[in-house]
Amino acid sequence: MPFPQSVKDDAYRRSGGRCECRRASHSHISRCSTTLTPRSAEYHHITAQSADGHDGLSNCEVLCVQCHRGTASYGRS
Repeated sequence: MPFPQSVKDDAYRRSGGRCECRRASHSHISRCSTTLTPRSAEYHHITAQSADGHDGLSNCEVLCVQCHRGTASYGRS
């Protein structure tokens, strides 16, 4: 299931309007520098739903499109 809108809103506020990706495999020095709008942000399950990940805020990561596509579970439930 997708995240409820309330979780997306809280995650976006937490992110400060920036991609939260810190994956070394994405060649970031620390954190991705992409600035996001609420419409351009993508919301990623840190622990995939297929691995019993939940739809709560602690399992939600705000990412830019490029970082989201680079995750191992992109496009999978």
